[in-house]
Amino acid sequence: MTTDRSRPIGVFDSGVGGLTVVAAVLSRLPSERIVYLGDTARVPYGTRSAQTVLKYSRNAARFLLRHDVKLLLIACNTASAAALPGLGAELSVGVLGAVEPGAQAAAAVTRSGEVGVLGTLATIRSGAYERALLALAPSLRIHVQPCPLLVPLVEEGWTDPADPVSQLIVRRYLTELRDRAPLLDTLVLGCTHYPLLRPTLAQVASELWGHQVMLVDSAEAMAVATEKLLARQDLLARETEGTNLHPTDRLRCFVTDEARVADVAARFLGRSLPQVELVDL
Repeated sequence: MTTDRSRPIGVFDSGVGGLTVVAAVLSRLPSERIVYLGDTARVPYGTRSAQTVLKYSRNAARFLLRHDVKLLLIACNTASAAALPGLGAELSVGVLGAVEPGAQAAAAVTRSGEVGVLGTLATIRSGAYERALLALAPSLRIHVQPCPLLVPLVEEGWTDPADPVSQLIVRRYLTELRDRAPLLDTLVLGCTHYPLLRPTLAQVASELWGHQVMLVDSAEAMAVATEKLLARQDLLARETEGTNLHPTDRLRCFVTDEARVADVAARFLGRSLPQVELVDL
């Protein structure tokens, strides 16, 4: 018999970038099970209208609810910005987006009060991070930087800090940001793809600003927030519930298009994927 605590967590993203969130949650909560949906047939969401992103997000949520999830994680900053209010009001389970946890982490670590946000065009245009950060600390000064080329950079696997292409593109974006915010000391990685560029971002940021810039990983922040929310709702899986699970049983992975998924997704998850199942939303 499945108890409420032993039900899986549902996670969705526009592609496979959300597997960085899956990796962070499974590392922090080893007794939990996850059902993941990557809407790879319609990636990226970052160039879509808010209405389209909400429609796609509803499709994903309905699919995951059929797997009896106890909590829904929107592991996509673009979908979190466009769809979280609507889904939160419509669904019978708790819904956690990527924006609020990242904003809370950034507000907690900044010392200068100058916070930068890197994101897709859709995430930046939504103003979601500015609203979340200013709701937490109205005195913060927020500087946003759209980075439309970073997602395809990661998808192509050009994430090595020594790669001249990634160096050039990251330096171009961060130079624009540095020129507007020379006192910035905290940078939110506002896309689940961006943690794979963390070494390059950290290196270039240190060189440009001349001091340490704290990088806030929204995937790690979501894992922390997931644990807190499940604990509040008394839905954390008991330690004994995950002990007999094979690692492949802890994650069930669905995608809407199989092209290139296995090799790309393994980079996000940090290990080889279990069997990937194809679905039509």
